[in-house]
Amino acid sequence: QLKGDPVGGLKKKKLMERCMCTMQIGTQMTKLKGKKKRLVRFFYLDEHKSCIRWRPSKKQDKAKISIDSIHEVCEGKKSEIFRRYAENRFDPNCCFSIYYGDRVKSLDLVSNNAEEVRTWINGLKYLMAGISDEDSLARRHLNCGCTWLQQTFSEADKNGDGTLSIGEVHQLLHKLNVNLPKQKVRDMFQEADTDEIQGSLGFDEFCSFYKMISTRRDLYLIMISFSNQKEVLDLHDLARFLENEQKMRGLTREHLADIVAKFEPCPENLQHMVLGIDGFTNYMRSPAGDIFNPEHNQVNQDMTQPLTNYFIATSHNTYLTGDQLLSQSRVEMYAYVLQAGCRCVEVDCWDGPDGEPIIHHGYTLTSKILFKDVVETINKYAFIKSPYPVILSIENHCTLPQQKKMAEYLKEVLQDKLDLTNVSVHECKKLPSPEILKGKILVKGKKLPANLDPDAEEGDVSDEDSGNEEEDDDDSDNDLQRKKKIRVKNKALSDAELDSSRERAQIVYHPKKTMRLSRALSDLVKYTKSVRVHDIESQGFLSSWQVSSLNETVVNQILQLKPGELVRFNQRQLLRVYPSNFRVDSSNFNPQPYWNTGCHMVAMNYQTEGRMLELNRAKFSSNGNCGYILKPKCMCKAAFNPMMEDPVPGHKKTQLVLKIISGQQLPKPKDSMFGDRGEIIDPFVEVEIIGLPVDCSKQQTRVVDDNGFNPMWEETLVFSIQMPQIALVRFQVWDHDPIGRDFIGQRTVAFTSMMPGYRHVYLEGMAESSIFVHVGINDMTGKVSGETPASGDQPQTVHNDSEQNCTEQHSVKRFEPEHSELPEEQEPEGDSEVFVEPEKPPEPRPDPVPKSQPLPQLEARLSKLVPPSSPARVRRTLEASPSPNLPSSLMRTKARSQSCPQKPASSPQTPAVTRRPALHWQLIPNGLWLSASSSSNSDGSTDSLAFMPRCPPAGSEQREGTLQREMKALFDQRMKEIRCKSPLFFDVRNVKWKKKGTLF
Repeated sequence: QLKGDPVGGLKKKKLMERCMCTMQIGTQMTKLKGKKKRLVRFFYLDEHKSCIRWRPSKKQDKAKISIDSIHEVCEGKKSEIFRRYAENRFDPNCCFSIYYGDRVKSLDLVSNNAEEVRTWINGLKYLMAGISDEDSLARRHLNCGCTWLQQTFSEADKNGDGTLSIGEVHQLLHKLNVNLPKQKVRDMFQEADTDEIQGSLGFDEFCSFYKMISTRRDLYLIMISFSNQKEVLDLHDLARFLENEQKMRGLTREHLADIVAKFEPCPENLQHMVLGIDGFTNYMRSPAGDIFNPEHNQVNQDMTQPLTNYFIATSHNTYLTGDQLLSQSRVEMYAYVLQAGCRCVEVDCWDGPDGEPIIHHGYTLTSKILFKDVVETINKYAFIKSPYPVILSIENHCTLPQQKKMAEYLKEVLQDKLDLTNVSVHECKKLPSPEILKGKILVKGKKLPANLDPDAEEGDVSDEDSGNEEEDDDDSDNDLQRKKKIRVKNKALSDAELDSSRERAQIVYHPKKTMRLSRALSDLVKYTKSVRVHDIESQGFLSSWQVSSLNETVVNQILQLKPGELVRFNQRQLLRVYPSNFRVDSSNFNPQPYWNTGCHMVAMNYQTEGRMLELNRAKFSSNGNCGYILKPKCMCKAAFNPMMEDPVPGHKKTQLVLKIISGQQLPKPKDSMFGDRGEIIDPFVEVEIIGLPVDCSKQQTRVVDDNGFNPMWEETLVFSIQMPQIALVRFQVWDHDPIGRDFIGQRTVAFTSMMPGYRHVYLEGMAESSIFVHVGINDMTGKVSGETPASGDQPQTVHNDSEQNCTEQHSVKRFEPEHSELPEEQEPEGDSEVFVEPEKPPEPRPDPVPKSQPLPQLEARLSKLVPPSSPARVRRTLEASPSPNLPSSLMRTKARSQSCPQKPASSPQTPAVTRRPALHWQLIPNGLWLSASSSSNSDGSTDSLAFMPRCPPAGSEQREGTLQREMKALFDQRMKEIRCKSPLFFDVRNVKWKKKGTLF
């Protein structure tokens, strides 16, 4: 709008500035609570425009709603609170509601002035649009560090005088999990305290102080290893890093220059077109350095295949805000789940008063909502986040008159979204694709028999769909009778045949019931006709437009007895798996076993946060969170049994090598007994592979004592995965405690969405908390199979014929380390074992430079770029003894125990890595070893920062202490110089730069 209509755009901008100013000044409004209670509070937008606050409140600083947690702002009296409020005589123009949070709570406010309400509604919508605008994400990420510092500074300023005393700084450091000697803190405090007011730090001084404790040593070491020991990366150095470590190809000078211009804050570095430590830190902590593939934020899979070839994000009891007994039914939950990427919602319909069908959970005490309101909400939010079809799973308990009312509302509100007359299907036996059904809503429900008189307005249908099955003793009695008949019938059968018959008898399908169905409602069902499952084996050979629903208990029986048949069944028709009726607390099951057999709609309670819903989010995030994930080809056509040790014969295993390097700003556990006053945490990282049973495994790092601010682990974990196309990788951070462990945070990523190289893993829901890792993905032979494009291009993957069947639809990027490496034997720490196939002895070969962008050509293009001169550095190298040849037999390593790790009595060693023989090693701070060739030879292979054991190569034991001290002193000196010049958290327009020494 600013570009197309500059006059109108400027007017809108000024209007929004006035709204922001008014909101920051604040407004007194009435907050409604319950059916009768009113609370008069003063509401205002905080100075950073990041959250709404109010006072007075018992919660004090925690009384706030962050802007990025707001789902919707509604004008008028539309919320459940307004509807139920006893004395609801408010002017609708003076009322509005804010829906926010994971469970979609509502803040319902009444003002004395309609103009104030309009100001708040317009201002909040403007802020929400800015947060969701993809173009502003990178800018917000750059500014988030400064914003976070401002918020941290404000919260630490307990007396509100705009400065921090030494006591307030000590309290803040404890809250941030920083454990430093008091004298060191005092020295840094005095060094940062440069203004006329001594004894306290203003915000700018606090930024300087924070910089002293937060400069990243790990990133600094990476930077100097790729810059020939310079303190900056020129464009050639940056290109080598991105190509060799981050596996990017197709790099151009313009792309590299854009990175420097976007992330480097120092004017002098910008002038010379180089990245300093702050610019490199900004880049690595931007979305470009995240472990999640940014291309997967958009739809990246083939959407033209039949619906049966996809997993579909599905909600169970969509209307509930909590448990199945006492929680509220809210129409806003449909808006929430649809915006969260869900594509199948559940609608439990019952007869309501005045002929109006209602939605609620059976005969429990949950509240009721109108069916029409739900349909209107679905119509409004169905395609905001995803254009692909929405499925309404209707559980119909209504009588015929109210069924007709339901059909009227569906046609009246949804209109052309229900019209499927133009949907063409090439093969009549196959379901249409998500692409063909874009913008359509499918009604999943019962359909009258085809042989019924066309003039009949109603008829009988079986009634055994989702939620109608009763898990009672009748099923057990019926099953017992069937078993008796089988025993009589099969007396003459062989033992094997008898065992097979007994197995079939153990799968308990639900009894057949009947109900009366209206033709008006039946006619709205086309591609998603609800049918009863009577035999998983025989129905697996049929093909029709139908959907079956089974609860987890029945599907678990099938998984144990007939997993292959279940896969075949799911190749022919849609199957919905929903939680057991006994989950009255709305808990979630583990969805992975059902995905492993190709179950399409695994229904989750979106209202219940936790591990299982996190897995569901990670699963569907890998295709733009559009609600559809393409299944591997072997699940769609071939015979496939996920329970076997070798489910895809001939398919090569994929090896995931994870170097867990460090952590950043890890908070105390949420449920910590003493909150921020508690002890500084002792963190460790646990990595879990979730996929086929043969792939599931878990490993963990050692514990780092008393450091949640910047713990260093430097450990390598190796996983072998048979079917990465459906695997999830879960990173969990724990606080070790003498009596157990406390959960800090997690991030779960689909294996196919992981990026190679040095990456940050941001903990979900925590803006600043992360762990820093190096990701290596390769097949067990170590052959390069793909590289990451710089931008726009899709990764290319090379596959052998033997594995083409399962990898055709999901390209798994595999990357070879620059030096072939395998973990050496570790000390036994657990019962489980990991077997790693050995590689052949390394042979001379050229460095893996991308064919599309030869490094010599890039080097020639960038030859005119001359970075600032850098001072000579102290460099010491030690000759490493040749590495022994790898044994021909399988190399065997012990996996770490899954129990809580023991704190090491002394400084432990990082798992060793087998390298090429006769390399020169350079000792750098923190016990890391770098290959001299990786830092000194610009044309050589750059497997930088291969984290080595704390013991140096042979022959250097007596010199280690001296070298460590020298390198530490050098590092401290360089860090001091960097802090004096580096503008990491300052506005470059307001900082005067002075050139000192030869650092830049």
